[in-house]
Amino acid sequence: MRRADRLFQIVQFIRGRRLTTAAQLAQRLEVSERTVYRDVADLQLQGVPIEGEAGVGYRLGKGFELPPLMFSLDEARALVASVRMAQVWQDPALAQASQSVLSKILSILPPAARVAAQGMAVYAPPIGLDPTLQPCLQMLREAVQSQTKLHLHYQDGKSAHTQRTVRPLGCFFWGSVWTLAAWCETRQGFRSFRLDRLSHVRPLDEPNHRFADEAGKTLADYLRSAAPVHVQNTLTGDL
Repeated sequence: MRRADRLFQIVQFIRGRRLTTAAQLAQRLEVSERTVYRDVADLQLQGVPIEGEAGVGYRLGKGFELPPLMFSLDEARALVASVRMAQVWQDPALAQASQSVLSKILSILPPAARVAAQGMAVYAPPIGLDPTLQPCLQMLREAVQSQTKLHLHYQDGKSAHTQRTVRPLGCFFWGSVWTLAAWCETRQGFRSFRLDRLSHVRPLDEPNHRFADEAGKTLADYLRSAAPVHVQNTLTGDL
């Protein structure tokens, strides 16, 4: 790693934490603590307001802003590959936003690095999310973000049809299918719904159908309750 890149990462890491020790920086950057002490001292001499001292920890003074981000070639290649793979499984709005972000990132790279990143030989064939499910995924994601309840028509793995009112908590991708994790008000418990088994989805737009986080019914509670059996059921279609 170039020293300039290491100095930049030190500032980034310190900025993202309340207090950072030299040991943490050394482990993150794979250098000695002595190197960290020297680098921090040089940054302080250059006017970066790093507060603290060796043996105690460091933090960044208020009001300091970094110059525009620069990316290494490997980082740019990783972004290109990630966007290519994700776009075929995202909803239309996220796919378009991903491409926009990638274009902005590539635009700040030197020409040779930009060409090399765009030539990354990693591709995702267009056989991802069924086009008929893309608008549904976008609706579900937006309902999660706005905390809007949904009314669902659902067919489970045994072909039983039910109607549910749910609090959408998160959208999960399992490599072949998307599911909606939710608190089901009909069943009074956490449930996962495969998108390919939803026949109808309708947001409940009235103000009283917005929900707030409630103990025992949040995404964090759902994740704590998840178990390997649930994952297996998701992939086999037994939900």
